[in-house]
Amino acid sequence: MTKNSSVLDNFRPLIVDVAVPLGSYYLLKGGFGTSTFAALAWSSVVPAVRTLWGLVRERRTNALAGLILVVNVVSLLLSFVSGDPRLMLAKDSGISSVVALGILVSVALGKPMMTAGMKPFLIKGDAAREAAWERLASGAAADSAAFRRKERAFSLVWGAVLLAECVARVVGAYTVPVDTMVWLGTVVLVGAFAVAFVVSGGLAVEPMGRMLTAEAQAQARIEAEGRKTGRSAVTVAA
Repeated sequence: MTKNSSVLDNFRPLIVDVAVPLGSYYLLKGGFGTSTFAALAWSSVVPAVRTLWGLVRERRTNALAGLILVVNVVSLLLSFVSGDPRLMLAKDSGISSVVALGILVSVALGKPMMTAGMKPFLIKGDAAREAAWERLASGAAADSAAFRRKERAFSLVWGAVLLAECVARVVGAYTVPVDTMVWLGTVVLVGAFAVAFVVSGGLAVEPMGRMLTAEAQAQARIEAEGRKTGRSAVTVAA
């Protein structure tokens, strides 16, 4: 497997389950001028198929696809609500809060959802680092407990920050002038992403990166010693 194909494999769940439905929604609505309802309905096809495929073929739920499907269904129901500009401003925050809650629930269940987005950046398409990740995540390495705590912390930070952002925008929708909140909502969203990146990076990504490097190096030393011992044994036998 090449480095590029490895990175692509790691990104595939995010691309198929998140980027495709979200991208198709904005393309249909903004590019082709379809109604909000139609754009949401068509962009729900991929996550719906992925969710059903996981249930029927793999006997398990697809967390990312299922979450996007729930968000789209809620959006479809709320698209019938119109006429109140403040409610329309709050609607987007209410929908995105489903994503935040989904992330927090995934942490509570021991299957942190944000790992799919973090893993490729830490592995960097390197087979040794990917093997080190598997050992640390499975409990086979000395630092496994600490590694998994950091993995959960990463998703916890993102879920908490996104939920706080949703609450702030809902409050703003009903307390700040509508014209101001139209642009301020975007500022709040961008600020929340910046905070999440900085905090999760220092709290989880950096220490996990160091643990991956240490584990990969330790395994390389073990393998090198094994090869050296093997050669010595052959020499002695000869």
